[in-house]
Amino acid sequence: MIHASRRALLLGAATLPFLPRRAAAAEVVVLTSGGLTAAYRSLIPGFESSTGHKLTTHQGASMGAAPDAIPQRLARGEPADVVLLAADGLEALIAKGQAQPGSRVDIARSLIGMAVRKGAPKPDISSLEAFRQTLLAAKSIAYSASASGVYIETEMYRKLGLQDELMAKSRRIYSERVGTVVARGEAEIGFQQVSELLPIEGIDYLGTIPEAVQQPTIFCAGIAANAREPEAARALIRYLASAEAAPALTRTGLEPLTR
Repeated sequence: MIHASRRALLLGAATLPFLPRRAAAAEVVVLTSGGLTAAYRSLIPGFESSTGHKLTTHQGASMGAAPDAIPQRLARGEPADVVLLAADGLEALIAKGQAQPGSRVDIARSLIGMAVRKGAPKPDISSLEAFRQTLLAAKSIAYSASASGVYIETEMYRKLGLQDELMAKSRRIYSERVGTVVARGEAEIGFQQVSELLPIEGIDYLGTIPEAVQQPTIFCAGIAANAREPEAARALIRYLASAEAAPALTRTGLEPLTR
């Protein structure tokens, strides 16, 4: 059952394009992590034209110590109305008093994918054993400093029984897409959320990692504790969770959780 506060956020999602413009349009500051970025940016024009609100966007990881990570931005007191990030990251923000309790709305489900540099041999990841052998044979591995990378480093390698062998040749990537690092030839293979790999030129996307070691991530939206435009923030969240936004989520490699 949807909590009453979430139901209020979602009420009227399908009719957003017909909402009247405000007399004074709001500027909504959005902090978004990479998983939702491609879909979110494609939806900006529709939201702005429908509501008259203006979106100002800054990007950073859902978690971690990078200076541009969402928790670090909020800890410095940077202004924000809406945060779009992995569910674990949002729950941590709520616990720290940096996001409003009860404001969470789940937007999409995401899987971890794998890529190699464009034109490079495409290793087999069709089975768990083939995937295991591919990782053992790789000279270098890159993964993100956010949700998927934390899982790979702390859980996936251990599930495979290869923690020591793989950590020695793995690199955590801060403040840029893993695919960009792979495209430059700085890592033989790279892991990140599918939606973060697909837009990158210069790589070949190989598919999602095997189900036995897969870790789905729920990306969600919440309202920052210091939100200056809470009403407009709720309107944006309704839009992102609506059926109208679902095709953009699907196109960018996400599974919509439309209500």
